[in-house]
Amino acid sequence: MSKRVRSKEVCADCSAPEPRWASVNRGVLICDECCSIHRGLGRHSSQVRHLTHSSWPQSQLQMVQTLYGNGANSIWEHSLLDPSSAVSGKRKANPQDRVHANKTEFIKAKYQMLAYVHRMPCRDDDSVTAKDLSKQLHSSVRTGNLETCLRLLSLGAQANFFHPEKGNSPLHIAAKAGQILQAELLAVYGADPGALDSSGKTPIDLARQAGHQELAERLVEIQYELTDRLTFYLCGRRPDHRNGQHFIIPQMADSSLDLSDFAKAAKKKLQSLSNHQFEELAMDVYDEVDRRETDAVWLATQNHSTLVTDTTIIPFLPVNPEYSSTRNQGRQKLARFSAHEFATLVIDILADAKRRQWGNSCDSPKDNVELILQGINSRHNSESQDNDQPDYDSVASDEDPVQEPTCGDSCNDGRTKSSESSDLSDGPITVQEFMEVKSALTASEAKIQQLLKVNCHLSEELRMMQSKLSSLQTENTTLRWQTPSGQQHPQGPFGRHPARGGRALSMYETGSAPRHYPHRVETARQDDGVVLQPFPTNGCSLGGHSTMLESDYDTTPNHSEFEETGSPVAAPESVEPEVEGEEDATLPCTEDVICKTEQITKNIQELLRAAQETKHESFLPCSEKIRLAVTEMAALFPKRPSSETVRNSLYLLTSSASRLHGECQKAAEHNPCPSDIQLVTQQVIQCAYDIAKAAKQLVTVTTKENNN
Repeated sequence: MSKRVRSKEVCADCSAPEPRWASVNRGVLICDECCSIHRGLGRHSSQVRHLTHSSWPQSQLQMVQTLYGNGANSIWEHSLLDPSSAVSGKRKANPQDRVHANKTEFIKAKYQMLAYVHRMPCRDDDSVTAKDLSKQLHSSVRTGNLETCLRLLSLGAQANFFHPEKGNSPLHIAAKAGQILQAELLAVYGADPGALDSSGKTPIDLARQAGHQELAERLVEIQYELTDRLTFYLCGRRPDHRNGQHFIIPQMADSSLDLSDFAKAAKKKLQSLSNHQFEELAMDVYDEVDRRETDAVWLATQNHSTLVTDTTIIPFLPVNPEYSSTRNQGRQKLARFSAHEFATLVIDILADAKRRQWGNSCDSPKDNVELILQGINSRHNSESQDNDQPDYDSVASDEDPVQEPTCGDSCNDGRTKSSESSDLSDGPITVQEFMEVKSALTASEAKIQQLLKVNCHLSEELRMMQSKLSSLQTENTTLRWQTPSGQQHPQGPFGRHPARGGRALSMYETGSAPRHYPHRVETARQDDGVVLQPFPTNGCSLGGHSTMLESDYDTTPNHSEFEETGSPVAAPESVEPEVEGEEDATLPCTEDVICKTEQITKNIQELLRAAQETKHESFLPCSEKIRLAVTEMAALFPKRPSSETVRNSLYLLTSSASRLHGECQKAAEHNPCPSDIQLVTQQVIQCAYDIAKAAKQLVTVTTKENNN
């Protein structure tokens, strides 16, 4: 692959021309001097590689070059782009600046402290902010905009975020969309290619299903990145994953030596480490391999440069503040291993990784751990002075010119001691035990998914129950207005009922509380284009000159009439709430009410058939029959019923019949336009619905009261 450095490229930290190194996780190119500082930060802050001498996957190098070309450095220097930063004394390092003070302080502030990154507004709950950023990352990886995703990752978005609604991670989305550069960026920030989505599929599976074979093969390489890197360090070869070869276990030249009992016990304890402890050990060895390889490239490319000094050599792994002091101590003491000892440890880790991956037994009589243990045992008595050392050392830097101990110094094997003190089982894990644990884990994951689905189902049922409860409460309140004793629900200052719940009530429900339709006795009031008149006792109809602009048959009280006069207006005489005289609690016979209701219903059905058949000339005769039946039904009831529900139902019944007759008269006009006919038909249907609704309420109330 091409690794040519373009002449126009400059160092992201000091602007020196022709940078030869790259910081993979920062997406920037850096010069040799700045690289010497980056290496001292540790891989958790900056992962450096030489552009031409390091081994690069093609897509990873392309990812870094794309980020650099699209201005990823502005993410890490956001506040420095503000002109006011120059006034405050903040400035970027220059090529002429000294490495010791200027460049070191600037680079540490830039990458360790993230001092120049754009900060999000402070919030009380940082977890909410991280979740929002992760959801944005989840949506962004389907596109090719790398710098946006890098910016989100720099602000705290999680590469392994599992979207609760979508049921997958950002890497699943990138794999399905074929975004190989996005997958590389996510992998650098720790995304797991083996993670399962809600359907039990990995990003590798999704890439193959979508036909992105190259991306799928690269994801397999990322999945085995750790063991592949260790194998390449020892023998310069990598497994052929395309043909199903995922592990290569190199052999030492003297691996035929018999194992001592002490070495066998050490190997047994190494195998007894839990998976989590083994993963930590393997990652620490991986970081040490990276340090040694980068050191070799550094020395090979400097060519006796003045940069090769005691202060620019990284003698051991830098301290990672996220790790415990014990782990940092063990990581640093890996540097004290000789090449032979370290190679033996790497081989043992590769062998045990393969065993844990496939569940195979590892009881070979040949073991390489004895090479480490024998060397440690021979020097054990000469190293008591090391007990006075601190838990871990600080990495050499330009501010501390004192030479640190080199790799040749002798010390105890911190990693082997950790293995010796971690005897978590009586022997190696068998295939049967491994399969049992794996089956139990699979069953547990399936149970978790099942419980999640049950939880979602119960949440939906709870929501429906709450909605039903609200509906029942509304109906219960309405039923209380209809008590047999004639007690009425407290009314508002103008005799209005409280507004009912937000759920629309069916005409067949007994809890419907119809709206008052107050009218003036002497004069009709024109309100929003609607002529409102009392139901005439002599059979005259409503005036037909106004148009109905909106439905006047809802249950919302009309306050405008109260506001005009300051007092309730009069209603029709037949159902007038303010009529003087005593209230009459008697109700007609249920059979008579049902008989009249059936007559009204029959006439309404005839009217609706005429509407369906567009026989508008039949509207007026039908409305006359309906009005006559309504008048006869209203006559069954007393002038002033004591029940509020009866009064409201009677008013709705008679006023709707009056409106129906007026609308039918409009349909009888000569040559009405189609739009007017359509509007009249809608109003006729609405009036018929209100009549049927009121009649149904009267039947229900009468039946209930007579049964009591």
